[in-house]
Amino acid sequence: RYLVGTWLHDFVHGRFAFGSKRLSPAAISMTGILSQYMMRTIIANTALVLVVLLALAGLFEFIAELDDTQGDYQTPQAILYTALRLPNLAFEMLPVAALIGSLLGLGALAGNSEIIVMRSAGLSVSALARMVALSGAVMLILTGLLGEFIGPPLDFYARSMRVEARYEQGDEQLGNEAWVKDGDTYLHLEKVSPEFEFGSLYMYRFDGDKLESIAVAENSGLDPNDNWVLENLRETQFERDGVHVLQSTRSVETFEVSSGLLGSSLAKPLSLSARELLSYIDYLQRNSLDATKYETEFWYRVSRTFTVLIMPVLALAFVFGSLRTGGTGGRLVIGIVIGLAYYLASETLANSGQVFNLDPIVVTWLPSITLFAITFFALSRIR
Repeated sequence: RYLVGTWLHDFVHGRFAFGSKRLSPAAISMTGILSQYMMRTIIANTALVLVVLLALAGLFEFIAELDDTQGDYQTPQAILYTALRLPNLAFEMLPVAALIGSLLGLGALAGNSEIIVMRSAGLSVSALARMVALSGAVMLILTGLLGEFIGPPLDFYARSMRVEARYEQGDEQLGNEAWVKDGDTYLHLEKVSPEFEFGSLYMYRFDGDKLESIAVAENSGLDPNDNWVLENLRETQFERDGVHVLQSTRSVETFEVSSGLLGSSLAKPLSLSARELLSYIDYLQRNSLDATKYETEFWYRVSRTFTVLIMPVLALAFVFGSLRTGGTGGRLVIGIVIGLAYYLASETLANSGQVFNLDPIVVTWLPSITLFAITFFALSRIR
């Protein structure tokens, strides 16, 4: 730390100035070293905080699952379920962990006068903010990968495993009843198994408000090309000259609803990736169905990911104030209070938006925009 301060002093007063247009190679190298140093400090503290938060959240999740043990779903399965849920829980907690970790890391640097040395050497507040934002950008990428490729599939598997174990059903029995819409056609699936074998299927075709036909198939499913295969189909058509009944032992139908869309309709929004959410939102909107719940989840996920970038910069504004001479406990309390306020505001607005039919983009981005405004205002006041 002493060497870093000495190098900064020599570089600024002897060879370059951060406010000038020309920077020597040594200056650029030193800036990179400082950025890496601050990044390691912030990310290491964030990782430590995240581990602690996940331990607490996992413990509460496991205790809650113990009350629901039945059938084959016992303590080992509850432990597995909790472990599989941890990536999604980590995604939800990363903004709070980034704030607390940044406060602890940057607060320690300020307490040791390292940030003061950087300022004295010529680093402006905006330069420090850019360095800290780089750490946030790295965590933003990690958060996006976690929320898109790791958390949702593991969450979906955990929930499916839990249902199958609790009710002691084999794959041939496990299934859910479902209604789906494809234009003017409504499908009622009596059983949706993990292999997308649907059992009996009822099909209602409409022409506007007029019912054109009713069909029932004894068995149905999807082939590898997402074509619907209907066995022992019996269709009753309503026409002006009477009622006509058609029968076939095997019929192949093409609907817009694919196995992916059907799986999305049965999964909870938390168990869907952003790509699956967008695909299912598009399907719902094209079929004039309510997509508010899925739009809210999508924009909530995007705003939460973006907030990870803001949190380290917000923490930087605090270390120039009273927290510079405060202890770790004070910084921890400030981080917890702000993090809880953000989390509660986000959850409340997202849920109330669905209840009162508010714009999902507005209600999900409002907490993040508020934090950004507070961060900008706080940094602008630093001299």
